[in-house]
Amino acid sequence: MKQNIKKVVVAYSGGLDTSVIITWLKETYGCEVIAFTADIGQGEELEPLRDKAIKTGASKIYIDDLREEFVRDFVFPLLRANAVYEGRYLLGTSIARPLIAKRQIEIAGKEGADAVCHGATGKGNDQVRFELTYFALKPDVKIIAPWREWTMKGREELIDYAARHKIPVTATKSKPFSTDRNLLHISYEGGVLEDPWNESTGDMYTLAVPVEQAPDRAEYVEVEYETGNPVAINGRKFSPAALLAEANRLAGAHGVGRIDLVENRYVGMKSRGVYETPGGTLLHAAHRAVESITMDREVLHLRESLIPKYAELVYYGYWFTPERSMLQAAIDEAQRNVTGTARIRLYKGNCDTVGRRSPVSLYRPDLATFESETVYDQKDAEGFIRLNALRLRVGTKTGR
Repeated sequence: MKQNIKKVVVAYSGGLDTSVIITWLKETYGCEVIAFTADIGQGEELEPLRDKAIKTGASKIYIDDLREEFVRDFVFPLLRANAVYEGRYLLGTSIARPLIAKRQIEIAGKEGADAVCHGATGKGNDQVRFELTYFALKPDVKIIAPWREWTMKGREELIDYAARHKIPVTATKSKPFSTDRNLLHISYEGGVLEDPWNESTGDMYTLAVPVEQAPDRAEYVEVEYETGNPVAINGRKFSPAALLAEANRLAGAHGVGRIDLVENRYVGMKSRGVYETPGGTLLHAAHRAVESITMDREVLHLRESLIPKYAELVYYGYWFTPERSMLQAAIDEAQRNVTGTARIRLYKGNCDTVGRRSPVSLYRPDLATFESETVYDQKDAEGFIRLNALRLRVGTKTGR
């Protein structure tokens, strides 16, 4: 026995890795294993996991519905920040990990567990996201990371292990790609995607229909915001989780939100993945539309400069940190006036803003018009330009 571990709480999805982990923990540590599954909108019936976890060695399983907390306290703050990693990734997997790890620590405390365990590999970002949260919330926590301990080197060996121990898994050697799904997105990695030249296959469509199968007629959607948060779609109020689900339904039907990218992992390697984030794409576009008419120019520009850092913190796993909290406070202050409605046109994978309005709009038609008006003296622009050009004129004369 490597450590004196009597009881461990494992983050359990019921997939290949965590199904194997329960049996492996029993064999390796001889400890009691408690499984924990977070319902964050996987879109599948989770109750069968209860029987599966017990049959593979767990003494107990928690299946907790965290959907509202996930969207309200994690996804919405992320969307208020317009966070996008490396210009494209809407951080669907990244933002779920701190919530799962937080609840795992709470269960460990309740059960008097000695350790927590996750199924993240030693090559990926999730190990960092889980463990930074563990340490932030329980500094003396003991962590078991099987991928950094066992002798199995890849998913094919895990499939063989599962077969030997009669552990039911859905992954096969011909279809070994890994998926992660929640209310914000679904991701596909591994398998045929490990060659960045290979096109994704037809079985990698879940939330967004293929563009070729999307309707030939556009659909218009109105999203209403209050202080930076979406509260209604097409005039109907929803809870946070229900609103995101509705946004997924509407945008997914038009093939919106599917991307194929190669990203830079925190551990230093590049990784290829396919992501579907239909509702998040719709809400991101609508949020920016409302911001465009309600945010002061300099506040908006300053906030824009914070987005890359905020997105990086979320991607790397630094959610429960003072720097993320500081950025969130600044971002949320900037959102106080972001109230209004955006009209979005969905068509064949496109998500286009076609209208925006707000009771606190800073947009003045009488100022912006190209027609005759009396509120703006165009002659004032001459002095404005000459003053801003002063340093350029001086520099030119001195030869700089």
